[in-house]
Amino acid sequence: MSKRPITTVRTVVEAIDEGGDGIKVFTLVDPDHWELPPFKPGAHIDLHLPNGLVRTYSLCNDPIEATHYTHYVVAVKREAEGRGGSIALCDTTGVGDTIGVSLPRGGLALDPPAGRYVFVAGGIGVTPFLSVASYLRRTGHGDFRLHIVARNRLPLEHLLAPLIDEGRIVVHRTAKDGRPDIASLLPATQTRTLIGCCGPETMLADFERASKAWPAESVHIERFVPPPLPLDPNAKPYTLVLARSGRELPVLPGQTMLSALEQSGIELASSCCGGICGACKVRWLEGKPVHRDRVLSPYERERNLMACVAGSDSERLVLDL
Repeated sequence: MSKRPITTVRTVVEAIDEGGDGIKVFTLVDPDHWELPPFKPGAHIDLHLPNGLVRTYSLCNDPIEATHYTHYVVAVKREAEGRGGSIALCDTTGVGDTIGVSLPRGGLALDPPAGRYVFVAGGIGVTPFLSVASYLRRTGHGDFRLHIVARNRLPLEHLLAPLIDEGRIVVHRTAKDGRPDIASLLPATQTRTLIGCCGPETMLADFERASKAWPAESVHIERFVPPPLPLDPNAKPYTLVLARSGRELPVLPGQTMLSALEQSGIELASSCCGGICGACKVRWLEGKPVHRDRVLSPYERERNLMACVAGSDSERLVLDL
């Protein structure tokens, strides 16, 4: 049985704070308070829970704190109708518990900095932009504005307070005024401007329509839940070739690449299984992959794919495994 090692970092829950509206904020540290692996603003990590679940959460703190103050901060909203990860974290995880975390990945491209940043968040969707806001405040690399759409009470008010005091945040309360027109929140000029959005699917759909004419490199979208993967009636079987071992694995019509790898004993990191978190990124060497993810850039797709949703337009697809 061939396996690809999954790299995790052992952390301990140092503190759990209330974030309002069913949200808990977890501070994770190295057991010996050594530095943690660095991360980019807007990055996320996978939490490997004791019950075997793996869930992805945005890092909320300033990136400098991983190496200078040795901690990660994630905010988790308890979803009663979710897949079980948030319930396990909010109901059964306590201070002193051990949690394995992945190496941080993803984040916003802030170097070179844009002159202006405008972010739109729906409720708990503010989390990806908290570390970005902290970074921009500290470095002074560009002006930024954060629009938060919430029904009544803001999530994570204690983390947002400094930004509110500085006038960086515009609050839109839907219980009073209804949801704002997303297009009206975006700046008129696209020059040296980066825009981003995270929230429910309806908000993301409005944001995508409003930003359709923007350059792709100036638009950043974060999703909580992967969109459903449509069935391909023309799907054909193909063969996966693992370059390092020479093994060949059949992939049946309708079967995911990730499933074929796992059934053959190839252990690959995965979380969302819907092409939005980036956990199962694999380098491909030969063939013609079909990309269905929402996370890789066109440049990254030239040599990488997401095994949970990718397919193949060629009879053989060679992976760097």
